[in-house]
Amino acid sequence: MPLILSRRHLLQLAGMTLPCMALAEAPSAPTNLGQRLDAIGSRYFEDSLRLSPLMGSELMGGERFEDKLEIEIAPAHQRQQKALQRRLLRELASLPQAQLDAQQTLSLQVLRQQAQQRLEEQAFPAALLPIDHYGGMPVTLAQMASGQGTQALNTPRQYRHFLQRLARLPAWNAQAMVNMREGMRSGVVQSRALIEQALLTLQPLASAPLDQHPYAQPLRQFPASFSAAERADLSRRYEREIRSRLLPSMQSLLRFLREDYLPRTRASAGLGGLPNGAAWYAQRIRAATSTRMDAQSIHALGLREVARIRAEMGKIHAGFGGKGSLTEFLREQPMRPEYRPFKSDQEVLDAYARINAQVLAALPRLFHRGPKAALEIRAEPEISKATASAHYMSPAVDGSRPGVFFEVIMDPREISTSGMTSLFLHEGQPGHHFQIALQQELPLPDYRRYSSNEAYVEGWALYAETLGYEMGLYEDPMVRLGHLSADLHRAVRLVTDTGLHALGWTREQSMQYMQETEGLDAAEARRATERYMAWPAQALAYKIGQLKILELRERARKRLGERFSYADFHALVLEDGALPLDLLEAKIDSWLQARAPA
Repeated sequence: MPLILSRRHLLQLAGMTLPCMALAEAPSAPTNLGQRLDAIGSRYFEDSLRLSPLMGSELMGGERFEDKLEIEIAPAHQRQQKALQRRLLRELASLPQAQLDAQQTLSLQVLRQQAQQRLEEQAFPAALLPIDHYGGMPVTLAQMASGQGTQALNTPRQYRHFLQRLARLPAWNAQAMVNMREGMRSGVVQSRALIEQALLTLQPLASAPLDQHPYAQPLRQFPASFSAAERADLSRRYEREIRSRLLPSMQSLLRFLREDYLPRTRASAGLGGLPNGAAWYAQRIRAATSTRMDAQSIHALGLREVARIRAEMGKIHAGFGGKGSLTEFLREQPMRPEYRPFKSDQEVLDAYARINAQVLAALPRLFHRGPKAALEIRAEPEISKATASAHYMSPAVDGSRPGVFFEVIMDPREISTSGMTSLFLHEGQPGHHFQIALQQELPLPDYRRYSSNEAYVEGWALYAETLGYEMGLYEDPMVRLGHLSADLHRAVRLVTDTGLHALGWTREQSMQYMQETEGLDAAEARRATERYMAWPAQALAYKIGQLKILELRERARKRLGERFSYADFHALVLEDGALPLDLLEAKIDSWLQARAPA
């Protein structure tokens, strides 16, 4: 998944002491209809970045946003966001839509759906749940302190900018506690298991000695170009801020979570256990899948996909002798010593580099072009290993940061070679890197170049895993088993996510299903389940998107026959950026109608 900053945290960001931000002044009205539309979209995009400066850093790079931190969970900020979405809808409604050309119509539809979705989200009290097992904003900033992500730490100025961001954390923590107290009064509280894990995740931020504190990471990795005076000055500034404000604030937050909030948490695992939870989950499904599917139909689809994929796995099991149950085979075979050769993190990263070389050699057969931005492969920083999954971080548009595939290496001896190829195709190329980095390079207005849609983005990445067959990368039955295991995991998500949030499943019930169906161990099943608990419906996007793209490809293959080209189809899917699935389907059907009338 692209945990660019992580949309999970971008929903939780910051602002209690900030005054209300003024939205951008409306530009003088252009006369050309396309220019009017682009002016509306550009103003909306600009205001969105100003209200979400962490997103600004993630997308744009550079210094413009790197010293800013908005308190996005604050009521004043929520009101500004609502006003922004309503303004956009009013401005779009003022356009004579019948006069727009096809590309302009697509832009208008993308903008309108974004605003409508964000207004729907604001009808539910997500801001009252600012902390989950990932740790919220305190952990986001600790990850940024590594300098390996969206926060560049290469100059004294950048060090000072990051310190200004850190200085906003006490305000975020204070607002989070205000929100959680409101949640306690209204019955909108987090699941107990997530807060128990959050306490473990956040504890180092409240108690680590200064020379080991995650927020002091920049002081332990000064660039060689810094003078002694600059190092001394920055050390004093960071140490003073951490000692006098950040540590007391984190200690207060931990004390509140442990003593006040934890006793009031709920036993239920899903949104169904909260007031108006069924409607809330239905909204999350619409946002994550860009469809009108309901939880029951998705659950049934998941069960069918699980049965189909396990049948394919059964063939591989039979090829290895068929001893024991399929689940035992899935649990034990990838952990055999011959599939776990690594002794160091670097050996794991080197193996991914070799996979990348194979992929690069095969890509020209399937794609007309790829992104210009480089892709790097890195190990996940220590602070976030316990709760992170492998993920992708997009490049900065200014070229200051490449795209990065982060692998979580808890113990290199536990990494199995069987799943590495499929994972790389998803998080690296032609998955997230091809789609996200390439979208940033498209000749589209910024509000389209940086738009996103969960089902499209994750659906494309899961679809990219299937291209391993076309590249000849799954000839080895164990590598093919690794791919099928990854596909099974996404099918299981359809079952467990809907089970947790709509069908009343417990955390333990979800874990048991994963262990019995996928062969996961208890710790893996717990991490996966808690992710779905904390991020309702997001896990549905993968399979729903993948299946739609596969369906559209098969439709194109049947209609075009010998004229079908993978490269042409992929260009068609990628050339307009991340589209909601209904718009993507309409676009491809229109293209097919023009090329191969029924």
